[in-house]
Amino acid sequence: MKRTFSIWLIVACFTTAIAWRAGAADTPPAKPPPPPKVPPTLSESVLKKIEAAVPATAAKPKKARRILVFWRCEGFFHGDGIAVANKALELMGQKTGAFQVDITDDYAAFDNLAKYDAVVLNNTTQLKLTEERAQALLSFVRGGKGIVGIHAATDNFYKWPDGAKMIGGLFDGHPWGGGGTWAFKVEDPGHPINKAFPNATFKFKDEIYQFKEPYTRADRRVLVTLDLSDPATGSQKGMKRADNDYAVAWIKKEGQGRVFYCGFGHGANVFQDAAMQQFLLNGTQFALGDLEADASPK
Repeated sequence: MKRTFSIWLIVACFTTAIAWRAGAADTPPAKPPPPPKVPPTLSESVLKKIEAAVPATAAKPKKARRILVFWRCEGFFHGDGIAVANKALELMGQKTGAFQVDITDDYAAFDNLAKYDAVVLNNTTQLKLTEERAQALLSFVRGGKGIVGIHAATDNFYKWPDGAKMIGGLFDGHPWGGGGTWAFKVEDPGHPINKAFPNATFKFKDEIYQFKEPYTRADRRVLVTLDLSDPATGSQKGMKRADNDYAVAWIKKEGQGRVFYCGFGHGANVFQDAAMQQFLLNGTQFALGDLEADASPK
């Protein structure tokens, strides 16, 4: 009886081992992690165009300024736009003396915001801020510092209402694709930030978003809108707003702090343009508190 039981136990173990090995063989290997998202290296010709477009001067800083340029993307990756805006901000800081720049995609930067005067969200998408880091950013701005959003900065805070309200709206599609040239209207051309643009209307090639709540004019000064009187601009499919209010850029207050959102910046061409660089510089200096500008709703 003992011998029979021993043979049965050996057979059972052997059969189990074979079944386990077979099952392991049937299990597909784990997928490798996706490659890291890294902005492309800019060519010499692009670098020269960015450098040529850098403004010569800036408003005098009230004190030495430092900004955090954050470009993390958990969603769509605007690689070309990120690379050009990063370099443009770096160069305009160096040339004008308006600010120093730290550029990163490391979430750990939000653990030490005290050393910065403004945070720039450069085409960030679907950010996954911890509750502590989200609160740190909100407190940073509401406490008197600044935040700048470039293009996709409105494609982030769908589950964080305070963050969405702070930046001023949420992405709701882009009927105006990056391959098109669209018409724009400068609201209040004499506004200090809008002095970057030589004309009250202009055309420009870029991808342009439309926004859903919490977008409203009740809490901000809209700087630039789409000009729907232009046939191509006003006839795109997918336009959702019943009020036809398609703002592109604005400034607003958030507590004691300042917000500048620039909807331009999808493509590599944007900040190779002198007017667009001046607009970005003006808005960034407003966010820093160095360029006085009326942010009252209009």
